[in-house]
Amino acid sequence: MCYLIAKEFDKRGCIAVKTRHGKALADFTEKLQKQIGENGVLLVTISRPSAYGEYEPYEILESKEEFQARVLSL
Repeated sequence: MCYLIAKEFDKRGCIAVKTRHGKALADFTEKLQKQIGENGVLLVTISRPSAYGEYEPYEILESKEEFQARVLSL
C-alpha cells in the first residue's frame, strides 16, 4: 500500500488517496499530470503519511475518482 498525494506548492496540507504501487498507479498519475499540466500542484507517492510531516495535514479521500476530481479543481 501507498498514498498518492496532491500538494499545492504555496498552501498548507494536501489531499491523498490510499492506493497500490504498480502500472495502474503509474498510468493514473501520468494521465492526471497531463490533465493538470504545470499549475503548481505536486503529485507524489509516499509510503505512509506519518513519515512525511511536510505535507500535513492530510485529507484522505475515499476513491481515485474523488481524488481526481479534487485535483482537477485545485
